[in-house]
Amino acid sequence: MSLLAELFSNNQAWAEDLSSRDPQFFKDLAVQQRPEYLWIGCADSRVPAEELVGLAPGEIFVHRNVANVVVHTDFNCLSVMQFAVDVLKVKHIIVCGHYGCGGVQATLRGDRVGLADNWLRHVDDVLQKHQSLLSGWQDETTRLNHLCELNVIEQVANICKTTVVRDAWEHGQDLTVHGWIYGMSDGLLRDLHTSARSMESAKTAYLNAVNSLPE
Repeated sequence: MSLLAELFSNNQAWAEDLSSRDPQFFKDLAVQQRPEYLWIGCADSRVPAEELVGLAPGEIFVHRNVANVVVHTDFNCLSVMQFAVDVLKVKHIIVCGHYGCGGVQATLRGDRVGLADNWLRHVDDVLQKHQSLLSGWQDETTRLNHLCELNVIEQVANICKTTVVRDAWEHGQDLTVHGWIYGMSDGLLRDLHTSARSMESAKTAYLNAVNSLPE
């Protein structure tokens, strides 16, 4: 059996399993989606959003890119965010990075990886902004892990500054932005305590999250 044939076979088994547990599942799913969460994560194949949090199809809206970056000129990400917030009315936006991120590591080491170097310039901005803090950690793995954390914290701040989120807050919409990080060595998610429900709380949460990192 070829690899692609195996994927179709896996899909059929998956669909049959869900249907056996809930005969109405796909009929209900086809009508509409009602996710309460928007997940912005890394494209790394080892970080599947739904599986990490145990949610079914239709329960989480997902956008992924290299190093889970949110850029104000990235209309792909902004369009996903706008649809999730304005149309689906999600209540939570979660930025989830992961320890040992290859994109963050390439930035930290100054490695060239190709076209993605242009994208990773945004992570390099995070590196330069927090250079004095990162230089306090001599071990490269420790610096990498903390840069992964700082990258998430900065992306949460970027999301809070978008017109999509600012407009939602100004209109009184129930929306909270969170920053999490995933450990592939133990499979656990960690809250970076940078959650925000307003511009004011975003500023406070950002400072607290950065200052809470060990010196």
